[in-house]
Amino acid sequence: MSRRAVLLRAQLVEAARRPARTLLMGLAVIVAAFVVFGTVLAYQITERTLLAGFSGTPAAADLVVTGGDGVSLRTLDAARRLPGVAEAVGRTDAFHEFVDDPRAGLSVYADPGSGPLATVRVVQGRYPATAAELAVTRRTVDRLGLGVGETLRLAGVAPDRPVAVTVVGVVDAPDDPGETGYTTEAFAARLGGSDQLRQVEVRLTPGTDRETVSAALARAASASGPSAPGPSAPGPSAPGRAAPGSSASGPATPGSSAPGSSAAPSERAGAGLVVRAGAEVRRAEADQVSERVQDLFALVTMFVAIAVVAAVLVATSTFRIVFAQRMRQLALLRAVGAPRAGLLGALVVEGAGTGLVAGLAGVLAAYGVGHGLPPVLRASGLAVASPGHPVAAAVAVALGAALVTALAVLAPAVTAARVAPLEALRAASTTAGRRGIGRLRAAAGLLLAVGAVLVALLVASRLPDADTENYDPSTPLLAIVASGALAYAALVALGPLLVRPVLAVVGWPLRRLGPLGRLAVGGVGGAPRRAAAVSVVVALGVTLVAGALVGTASLGTLLKRELAGMAPADVAVTARGDGPLPAGLAQRARGIGELDRVVPYRSSPDVRVAGAEVDGLAATDLDLRALATWADFGASAGRLTDAGPGRVVLLRFLAEEAGARPGDEVTVTRGDRSVRLRVAATMANTPVGAGLLVDPADLDRLGVPAGPTGLLADVAGDDERARAAAVRALRAAGGQQVGIVVTADDRDELDRRLGALLGVLLSLLGLTVVVAVVGVGTTTALSVVERTRESGLLRAVGMSRPRLGAMLTVEAGLYGVLGAALGLLLAWPYSWLTVVALGQDAPVEFPAGQLAGVVLALAAATALAGLLPARRAARVSPVAALGAGGD
Repeated sequence: MSRRAVLLRAQLVEAARRPARTLLMGLAVIVAAFVVFGTVLAYQITERTLLAGFSGTPAAADLVVTGGDGVSLRTLDAARRLPGVAEAVGRTDAFHEFVDDPRAGLSVYADPGSGPLATVRVVQGRYPATAAELAVTRRTVDRLGLGVGETLRLAGVAPDRPVAVTVVGVVDAPDDPGETGYTTEAFAARLGGSDQLRQVEVRLTPGTDRETVSAALARAASASGPSAPGPSAPGPSAPGRAAPGSSASGPATPGSSAPGSSAAPSERAGAGLVVRAGAEVRRAEADQVSERVQDLFALVTMFVAIAVVAAVLVATSTFRIVFAQRMRQLALLRAVGAPRAGLLGALVVEGAGTGLVAGLAGVLAAYGVGHGLPPVLRASGLAVASPGHPVAAAVAVALGAALVTALAVLAPAVTAARVAPLEALRAASTTAGRRGIGRLRAAAGLLLAVGAVLVALLVASRLPDADTENYDPSTPLLAIVASGALAYAALVALGPLLVRPVLAVVGWPLRRLGPLGRLAVGGVGGAPRRAAAVSVVVALGVTLVAGALVGTASLGTLLKRELAGMAPADVAVTARGDGPLPAGLAQRARGIGELDRVVPYRSSPDVRVAGAEVDGLAATDLDLRALATWADFGASAGRLTDAGPGRVVLLRFLAEEAGARPGDEVTVTRGDRSVRLRVAATMANTPVGAGLLVDPADLDRLGVPAGPTGLLADVAGDDERARAAAVRALRAAGGQQVGIVVTADDRDELDRRLGALLGVLLSLLGLTVVVAVVGVGTTTALSVVERTRESGLLRAVGMSRPRLGAMLTVEAGLYGVLGAALGLLLAWPYSWLTVVALGQDAPVEFPAGQLAGVVLALAAATALAGLLPARRAARVSPVAALGAGGD
């Protein structure tokens, strides 16, 4: 047997003899493999779930007819007469305003209402059967106060010829925004002023040959001939539906095939129309959904890669500790003739084997969770699909784990292979870790830090301001990423030097708690290389999490500021035309129990600001302080609190046109009246569509009538029922003389998206934190073996088991606090740079409470990770510990 084989066998026997230590060596790799393969399964679950619930072309549609200018009703009639056709329906949609209220309307869609090709279900009344009949959705009934039997007047193609329709039923629909109606295809096309449909879907009788009917349908389409498109093209696709014609393949155009050639069996052309198989259309629609899922998981992959990097750092630290504990054994191998190269190779193979076993364990664990969780979720009422069985991905993850672990073990193995044979004469099997770093590493770390600072300063010198035009944030953001990578590399290199000064600050409170705290701080500071190796991984997670919190808080403040300008209250009521609200409406609105805040205002159009060539401006005396959203408003320049008599708040665009800044005076003109007002502030978005916010007295000076022209109101409740009741009460109070718009939906949608964004980001970034916590637990467990004699000595001089366990647990928690402190030091400047570099005029918000929560959560998590190893150390007998060699 060769010397290399003997060395390899010795290392493998040692690994098999200590399974617990081998498990600790590969624990971070297990977590990383679990995350990577879990992401593969999560992608499959997400894609299959979305496709299963996707409400595109119905599954019963065997053939779909589309065309560049639509499909005529004549083609639909011809399709229905073909042999083998069980059903044919047309799809079209368009938005139609109410004649009595041009600010509101209905999106009208064509649907059969029943049968396999229907996408809606009647829940009250009946489905439209003839012209001038309409079915509306549940939410539309609540929002608009409609009921079965009510007559509506919709704006048709001719402005002076409205179309009267009667509500005959209520339906459940795939998507219900609250302004949706359904009718027959003929009447839907007539409302749009055309006989064109967006597409025709055909269901065949069982046993019918699809290719035969497809060819007959293409001939029928050609025979029916193209009809001239009407005044309006078909509208947008129905809610939750993807128009097949918008797919990547798209409909073929006439003449796209060479003369004499035949169309593909799944696609036949005739009269500018394309007949495609329903399965093909659904596949194209599904591909569009899959592309969105791929875009999402491209972002997920980036964070998974960060978690893998964290796992590599943890694995490197773990192997360094393990090899230090086995130094006497390695020295003995060197003493009996093992060459350095052979020892290095054996250690690398041992690491790769550990990685392979850990990778397989992580894959199996992820497979079990991935296939076990969906049935549980389905049992709880959630429609979640199960993943597949990606064998190739599983093998790739396991082999990748072996490769990554081999790379992680390389540096510790090189150091361990240099052990001198005389180390075998040491009484202990472990060696003390080095406290400092070499000159080369220190120089590299300093160069990296200088590079990070220079790149950050370059970005800071080119940040946009109010006068910057055509700003592209991509280059500054890439530079920030490069600077952050350099800074983190510098932290990895210089970490052992930074541990003591940072620990002196964060460990100060613990030192005041007595001997236990001082011993815990000393235990962490006594091995700075070990502390730095774990803390930098924690710092990576904290930097990313803190950056996500700062970015989300800043983005949320910006979006709330903009939304406050667009939707300052739950409901907006305006007078029709340019006149005032009905007399006494504001007082009646204050008496409505469903409303808890009513703010009337005046608004006057056709106001001009000297120096700004902008027409059609409106000035309003809306009192922002009276709104519940007052705290969300923000000024681009100046202060909103300075507004008052003789002062004006300008739309930022208008101020730029007039060349006015806060403190300047501007002349505001309405008709033959003018006033001089001092600019108090500018806003990126002003409420109620006004360009100027002025005091009521100044609006009087401009000759604006006293009656309010609109009011804003907040609903007493937050649910849909309360809003619908408030809208009905306002309609009853204002009659047909007012228009009512519910603006709270936009705010709710923003809150949902922000919450979902923050949840996704924190979940992804939490992967890195999980790996870091595993690293803390592993390091604490291995250090218990390394410090067996130290623990025995502390027990011998009188420290009780609980106090020893508490000391080691506090040490583990200190790793989390130390890493959190280093991470916040990195996150603070880079978060500020990133938010400002976006160029969106967003205020930089540092959520102190959330950041403090991150630090406390990490301290608790890392302390819990070290709890079991600490309890194990506390159970060791002092006599056995003092007599042990640590092995």
